[in-house]
Amino acid sequence: MPFTTLFFDLDDTLYSPINGVWDAILVRIELYMQDRLNIPLAEIPQLRVELFQQYGTTLRGLQILWQVDEQEFVDFVHDVPLDRLLSPDPALRALLLSYPQRKFIFTNADRNHARRVLNRLQVADCFDGIVDILDVSPYCKPMPQAFATALQRAGISDPHECVFLDDGLNNLAAARELGFYTIRVGSRATHPACHASIDHLGELPEILNPLFVSN
Repeated sequence: MPFTTLFFDLDDTLYSPINGVWDAILVRIELYMQDRLNIPLAEIPQLRVELFQQYGTTLRGLQILWQVDEQEFVDFVHDVPLDRLLSPDPALRALLLSYPQRKFIFTNADRNHARRVLNRLQVADCFDGIVDILDVSPYCKPMPQAFATALQRAGISDPHECVFLDDGLNNLAAARELGFYTIRVGSRATHPACHASIDHLGELPEILNPLFVSN
C-alpha cells in the first residue's frame, strides 16, 4: 500500500531539543504545579515524571488527580519566548515541500502552541492540519484512542498508509503496534518501536525517498 500521509510530532521533532523550548515548557509546568496547585517544590520533579509515565502527559494526570482546567494549563505552560528560542528554518521548509504526501502535526501540546512554533519556523503552510491535545481529549499519545482520532481527522481508515515521526519511544511503539510506519527523530539508535531512526529531520530523505520509491 502506498504511503499517503505523514504525521509529525511537534516539540523536539520539528526542531532540535538544544533550542531549549521543551526545557522552558518544563519550567512552566513545574511552576504551574507549585503556584496553582500548591504542591511542595521538592516533590514536583518526581511527581511530574510519574504523572507523565502513568498518564501519557502531566496534564492528563493533573486533570484526573487535581481536576485542573485543560485550557488554563496549556495556556500557562506554553507561555514561553519562542521568538528567542526558535528561528525560521528554510531547510526544513524545503524538505517538507519536497514531499507531495499530506502532512499533519500530531502533538500532545495545544493548537495555539503548535501554530506559534510553525509560524516561527515559517512552515505553517507546509501542513494540511493539526491534531492537538484538545482534539483527542480525554486521551493523548501514546493512547490508541488518540491515534484513532488523528486518523479520523485526517480522513484515513488504514494506518498502514501513514508514516509517523516522533522523538518519544512510547508514542512510536504505540503507533507501530497500530500499523504506522514509525521513524524516530533524535537518535539513530535502533529500537523495536521504530522501523527507522534519524538524528534530525535533515536526514529524512535517507529513509523516505527509498521508501516512497518502493511503494
